[in-house]
Amino acid sequence: MKKTFNVFLFLFVINFSFGQNTNNQLTEQKIDSYIKEVIEVNEIPGTALAVIKNGKVIYEKYFGKASLEENKAVDKNTAFKIFSTTKLITNVGVFQLIDKGKLSLEDPITKYLENLPKEWQDIKIKNLLTHSSGLPDFVKFDDISISIPYSEKLAILSKKPMEFATGNEYRYNQTNYLFLAKIIEKITGQTFEDYILQNQFPSIQSGVYFSSNFGEAHPNSAFRYVNYNYETKKYTKSTTNSGFDAHSSNGLNITLQNFIKWNKNLDNDIFLKKETKYSMWKPFSYGNQTDRFGYGWEITPLNKILSYGFSGGNETAFRKFVKNDLTIIFLSNGHKYSNLYIHSQVINHVASIADPGLTDEYLLADEKITQDFLKLDIDKSTQNYFNLKKVHPEWDFEFRLNAIGYTLMNYGRINDAIKVFEINTKENPKSGNAFDSLAEGLFNNNQFEISKENYKKALELNPDNTNAKEMLDKIKKITEKKS
Repeated sequence: MKKTFNVFLFLFVINFSFGQNTNNQLTEQKIDSYIKEVIEVNEIPGTALAVIKNGKVIYEKYFGKASLEENKAVDKNTAFKIFSTTKLITNVGVFQLIDKGKLSLEDPITKYLENLPKEWQDIKIKNLLTHSSGLPDFVKFDDISISIPYSEKLAILSKKPMEFATGNEYRYNQTNYLFLAKIIEKITGQTFEDYILQNQFPSIQSGVYFSSNFGEAHPNSAFRYVNYNYETKKYTKSTTNSGFDAHSSNGLNITLQNFIKWNKNLDNDIFLKKETKYSMWKPFSYGNQTDRFGYGWEITPLNKILSYGFSGGNETAFRKFVKNDLTIIFLSNGHKYSNLYIHSQVINHVASIADPGLTDEYLLADEKITQDFLKLDIDKSTQNYFNLKKVHPEWDFEFRLNAIGYTLMNYGRINDAIKVFEINTKENPKSGNAFDSLAEGLFNNNQFEISKENYKKALELNPDNTNAKEMLDKIKKITEKKS
């Protein structure tokens, strides 16, 4: 009897393991097929993708080129610029100080920073992390050069008006992270960079470094490619330099494998106590009672399940589905269509493959509409769109159609863009923005009279539309000049 049971148990284990391996292979194949299509349609130079499920890396692959000029492939040693995804690492650094009792979310920033104006006295650490400070954003001002010292930046910034009352709303702001870095330095006596590297990457010798100079060459780094030229079908290599003071907001460069290790340490409570870690993901209470954001972490629902993470440069993204024990890391060095939020689509789609419970049919349809209009002829993609709407007439794609229309227009497909804008006005006849976009497309196609009628409609639906007013004056001058 015991012998029979052991045989049965052995066969069960073998069959279970075989089933798991088969499922993992199918998941890998589906992700492979999907990500290759994304790369092809969006002409992504290079990318790396990891999926961690139940503490195990179930997918880790590298595609394309780190350097187009040198024809250098992306591999496990390639360090990607992660842009604003850097903020997650800064957040963990702040909460490590909170864990040690050296900092509190309720501390006023005046406890650590000097020479601040009276209007900033009520701003606390929690307001910096949640982008609820109302501070003026230093990157928006031409008179604040990246090359001037911090003290000079602060002196100029202190004379700028607040954007809103502290705590009232969320507004993404780089000044928040400049100040977090300075507070870290004040408390620790270290540079921001040394503090982060020592406390989150202590044993790593290469593949992690700070640089916000995107044109700067580093060994095994992936260059950033921007401004795709649809005529020459070539990218321009980015030479943007955000300066040393931007390191805490956009300066981390990291390999996928080092990012996977960082995530493992976060999951295993090496960086933070479990309760401290979970406190980062609690929603902040904004005064307007409408915005939703954690303490430095974006809160994003997928099929009504919340995830936590951030994205950077529209090219990188890190997202944790805590309840599903799933993390997805997407790194890339550019893509053809900059305003379509490809990184979010990738995260959502890969999540649905890795965990079917995260399948969000609306978002998958939203992505398919995008892909269809980009890769199919306009008649076929239009037909596909209306076939989908017959099945789901309640689904609203106004934002997506508008983004697709502008993308097609920016890449020389003006007639196709106008057709997409026309679809949007028919689908959303009460949207002033839809008519404004159609009017812009017609104007760019030199169809001034029809453009004028649509700008009038846009203004009728939204009397505060100053752009429509300005464009109507512009069209009037053009037509008068012609006559």
